[in-house]
Amino acid sequence: MTIKETQEKLKRKEISHREMVSSFLSRIKERNEKTNSLLSVFEDVIDKESSVKEDLPLYGAVFVVKDNILIKDERCTSGSKILEHYVAPFDATVIEKIKEGGGVFVGKGNMDEFAMGSSTENSAFGPARNPLDLERVPGGSSGGPAAAVSDGMCNVALGSDTGGSIRQPSAFCGVVGFKPTYGTVSRSGVIAMASSFDQVGPIAKNVEDAELVFKVIHGKDVLDSVTSDLVSKVVKKKIRVGVPKEYFVEGISKDIKETIEGAISKVDASEFEVVEISLPHTEYALPAYEIIMASEVSANMARYDGIRYGLEFGRPAAKSIQDAYLKNRGEGFGKEVKRRVILGTYALSAGYYDAYYVKAQKIRALIAEDFKKAFAKVDVILTPTTPTLPFKIGEKIEDPLSMHLSDIFTVTANLAGLPAITLPCGEKKGLPVGAQILAKRFHEDTLFAVAKKCEKIWK
Repeated sequence: MTIKETQEKLKRKEISHREMVSSFLSRIKERNEKTNSLLSVFEDVIDKESSVKEDLPLYGAVFVVKDNILIKDERCTSGSKILEHYVAPFDATVIEKIKEGGGVFVGKGNMDEFAMGSSTENSAFGPARNPLDLERVPGGSSGGPAAAVSDGMCNVALGSDTGGSIRQPSAFCGVVGFKPTYGTVSRSGVIAMASSFDQVGPIAKNVEDAELVFKVIHGKDVLDSVTSDLVSKVVKKKIRVGVPKEYFVEGISKDIKETIEGAISKVDASEFEVVEISLPHTEYALPAYEIIMASEVSANMARYDGIRYGLEFGRPAAKSIQDAYLKNRGEGFGKEVKRRVILGTYALSAGYYDAYYVKAQKIRALIAEDFKKAFAKVDVILTPTTPTLPFKIGEKIEDPLSMHLSDIFTVTANLAGLPAITLPCGEKKGLPVGAQILAKRFHEDTLFAVAKKCEKIWK
């Protein structure tokens, strides 16, 4: 059920809050062994839920939280062996806000290690599986939370999005995923991957639930210096929808292209005006993202040195400090984390900084300028969310380049700091296809208004 449907049943006394939470826990017990969506399950939530007040905005909302977001006194692994036994000493700001809003938590979602991946196959605790087809990936890095929402383990989930990690798995699992404008939601208490991209957002059954959760968690936070209260309240009656021609040239499968074009034709036949636009630097977006992201990963992963954080149980014997660093990081990090740390360290090293990192930042500025020019002509931009249908487990794990191409349509929103939402727009071969809508910075209200209308058109 959606949050609204759950709240209506609770108000009509058709089900008690305790029974409702218990039903989700039963569903988790039934399905999690098959999907591996959750790394931790909070069965004791039944003993705590009675204190939730009925007049709160998230009353009746049951959450799964990606396992890189801290919940006090609960394990937070970020999908890595190096944090396997780490217990959070405090709540992330978004967790505090959800608790204050009446939401309850039933578990922590599986994820690619430190959010590095597009399939959840990089989790140190085994891959999550897509509940719509257990032989396929749920996407990543927020694959566990997206699968949990799709599979009825919760009403809604929280994920983090660095280059598409909320939107891509939501598209693969046939649910709604929303990445807010960079800086509208606090990152305090969220384990960092690439700090200039990371943003927390909801994964939900529908657009209305995603909007409700965003309104609870957004806002300025003294613990996160980039946060802001800015949100535009202007929503035009006649919406111009831009479709970038560059997103339909290379890399997109026939199945996705046909479905998205069909969805666009339905939108064009309604109250929207659809126009073709150009985002000329799109082809450089993914390589620029990869360089900047890896550089920030290299810096953020430095703290996991075996001294402050590390393999706390069964710590490998070391003869020196350097040996301790090497053994802890060597045994604690997986292949994808090591690959990105090495790439980022190389890009930041003397002699290569200007050639790679500085050039990538210049491309980032050009991409942001492309969007600025486009939004002078249109109100929102409509694109595919992913270039392919959900792929099979093991199909791309040994081909990092092919795996990274899964984010080709989503990274631009992170590079420019824009709000973006994905929602189901059809299916092919029995698998869901997601369409992505982007808006200007801080224009979440316009984005939600358009997404709600599209949701009705595409149902």
